[in-house]
Amino acid sequence: MPTARLTIDPQFSVGPINRRVFGSFVEHLGRCVYDGIYEPGHPTADEEGFRQDVIDLVKELGVSTIRYPGGNFVSGFRWEDSVGPRAERPRRLDLAWHSTETNEIGLHEFASWLDKVDSELMLAVNLGTRGPLEALDLLEYSNIAGGSALADQRIANGRTDAFGVKMWCLGNEMDGPWQLGHRSADDYGKIASQTAKAMRQLDPSVELVVCGSSSAHMPTFGEWERVVLTHTYDDVDYISCHAYYEEKNGDLGSFLASAVDMDHFIETVVATADHVKAVVGSDKTIDISFDEWNVWYIERFHNVDKIDGIDNWPVAPRLLEDVYSVADAVVFGSLMISLLKHADRVTSASLAQLVNVIAPIMTEPGGPAWRQATFFPFALTSQLATGKALEVRLDAPTYETEVYGVVPLVDAVATHDAETGRAAVFLVNRSQGEPISVTIDVSALGEITVLDAQTLADDDVYAKNTLDEPERVALRANDSAELAEGQLTLVLPAVSWTAVSLGA
Repeated sequence: MPTARLTIDPQFSVGPINRRVFGSFVEHLGRCVYDGIYEPGHPTADEEGFRQDVIDLVKELGVSTIRYPGGNFVSGFRWEDSVGPRAERPRRLDLAWHSTETNEIGLHEFASWLDKVDSELMLAVNLGTRGPLEALDLLEYSNIAGGSALADQRIANGRTDAFGVKMWCLGNEMDGPWQLGHRSADDYGKIASQTAKAMRQLDPSVELVVCGSSSAHMPTFGEWERVVLTHTYDDVDYISCHAYYEEKNGDLGSFLASAVDMDHFIETVVATADHVKAVVGSDKTIDISFDEWNVWYIERFHNVDKIDGIDNWPVAPRLLEDVYSVADAVVFGSLMISLLKHADRVTSASLAQLVNVIAPIMTEPGGPAWRQATFFPFALTSQLATGKALEVRLDAPTYETEVYGVVPLVDAVATHDAETGRAAVFLVNRSQGEPISVTIDVSALGEITVLDAQTLADDDVYAKNTLDEPERVALRANDSAELAEGQLTLVLPAVSWTAVSLGA
């Protein structure tokens, strides 16, 4: 059996783990909102029409911050449509997803839902078809206590207290030609700077995210970040990263190594941001908001699901409803490892998305809600990863991939919470054929024990949870974990994700 070794030492700290890293994303897209979080006729619906079974699963998932309302949707969105009496809200055509938006769920309703799931609101403003004035209006409506026209309008609409939104996205994927209002880096940097300055005049406490590249594979990647940050460096707090991965052409080996690409993406954006910091002479450091990431079979959307037709604008169509396998979940878990490995700079992240649309939670109208395979790595990492992320000294065998070259068969990260004395280790085995025995030196943690060890794996790496078999895939106890004389040993099955919890 191949072997790997790593060392955990609290002295080797990457940085504190910001709870916002365990964020998600709800866009008005497909059945994410309607038939997802909101279904008034469902047997579990509460007095506001929200599905209680979904609320329970979102709370179990451990989501901290939710980005809303888009996404591509936001670049054509008029926020005023989503407030006020429901009967007076207009139905609008959403060009991003070729659908009809009823505006039945808007800012007030979504904020109420967030209170139920105990999560923080992260709002995106439209810089595609709109600009600084509309962003200022939304900020005034949301964050000013009262005494102004828009704040008083919010109160009249039933919300006495201000929403108090802290994080704001300055548009979405403005580098993408598919985006309404797509701009060059120079033009976007200018309007983002103007909008940021204006918003800070109104509410200096806001935290602002400027759009980075929508993919590391965009032809403008790198130069886009440099130009945009040159315009906005002193105006914003974060630059965004977006990345999606899928298995292509049966190349499971490269797919399992997707986190190698995410690591490179993060490190390149950090280097570019720090270059601009030096050029402009700033003493501020820009962090990363990785506010869209997931496994997404994009080619399937373009080839099968895409909606078109001048008279075809459905309400809440079934879009992007990928059904995730064990292999997908292992890659998903490895992407979470990458986010934690860069905790010093990735201080916010949003899993895209939350319900039905490329999501860890699925629902059936009038029927059940269930956990996809990707649910388990997110929920357990959110639960266990506290305190600081630690740099692990990893020695592992390698394998050759078609896309990323030679990569390690094992990837790992550890976390340690000095207050509680608890630690956790998260590991993936990318080998398709063999289990790997891992030895972890935990002697620097002092007197500890193995509290739990859970693994996601299956003899069929393409096993999935479905409406008919909602519990086909689940975490299993890893009984191989043993701790003796400061050495933790365990076996990682082929194509697997594992979490080990350690404590007194």
